[in-house]
Amino acid sequence: MKYSRLGSSQIEVSRICLGSMTWGLQNNQHDADEQINYALSRGINFIDTAEMYAVPPSPETYGKTESIIGDWLKRHQEKRQHITLATKIAGGGLHWVRDGGPITGDAIIKAVDDSLTRLNTDYIDLYQLHWPNRTSPHFGKQWPGMINFSELDVEQEKAGMLDILQSLETCIKAGKIRHWGLSDDTTWGIHTYLSLADKHGLTKPVSIQNEFNLLHAKDWPYLIESCVNENIAYLPWSPLASGMLSGKYLGGARPAGSRWSLMQRHGLFRDTQLAQEAVARYVEVAKDFNLSAAQLALAWCDQVDGVTSTIIGATNMDQLKENIQAFEKPLCPEALAEIDTVFKAYPAPF
Repeated sequence: MKYSRLGSSQIEVSRICLGSMTWGLQNNQHDADEQINYALSRGINFIDTAEMYAVPPSPETYGKTESIIGDWLKRHQEKRQHITLATKIAGGGLHWVRDGGPITGDAIIKAVDDSLTRLNTDYIDLYQLHWPNRTSPHFGKQWPGMINFSELDVEQEKAGMLDILQSLETCIKAGKIRHWGLSDDTTWGIHTYLSLADKHGLTKPVSIQNEFNLLHAKDWPYLIESCVNENIAYLPWSPLASGMLSGKYLGGARPAGSRWSLMQRHGLFRDTQLAQEAVARYVEVAKDFNLSAAQLALAWCDQVDGVTSTIIGATNMDQLKENIQAFEKPLCPEALAEIDTVFKAYPAPF
């Protein structure tokens, strides 16, 4: 297993991060135990979760994933120091989470304590803001005209960000969290937090996780350039585009128990005709190089300059093993050239 520095922190994390959002809905405690134990045996030391999980989110599954991880940690306390554990505070919009309110300083203080209780741990290595309070161009909202940026009250937004920074600092000084990061944010978000942290002598973010894959690479190059130059770890989530890049949803297929067979909070916005065409092409490229389509997509993500650790997820052990194998050998120049041809033909299919 290869490791990379988590931004400006002193933490070395595996190039693979074990995602957990299916635990508590599609997967139970036994499944999670099996995945965690296998991941650790393969050198993975990075686990990502969130208070909102399992996904799709609901009042019934809120906090279940953290509790499942906490159950494992309670039985394996000797391994806690060897794991980089990341979780997230949910943003506004979920009525069952703090009445749907935005992220505030007070919300962070309470949410951190609640996550620590569910996780059965005294500290969180990386505490992340799941999405910003302002509307950001994620989850299908990246197209021109979908967000009116000029309507944002910038000073009010900055005041809220400073309140968040101050509460994160309180948690860091109390030893409850070691570092903090962003999720589903933008270049402006990163630099505003950096500027506020500099101005007020507060702790800077060490990471950001956004959706990034062969079908959705909008963060390249501008946001990723900022991450590299500001020493912020870039952590791609959904490197398989919610499973689409595995090829299992081609032709409208909906395998039993798969994520797309469940209710989707934001709808199936990834399932476009262009995305279907692109995936079919990537499946053929994968066959040419004796890889599964999932392995091709994951290996491509891993080799992108600026990527620190890729967040993978699986609902069964066969998927997990297949995904981990994708990181064992770099893609050859010929494979990268074929991928590049398809990518340029379908640069933004959803």
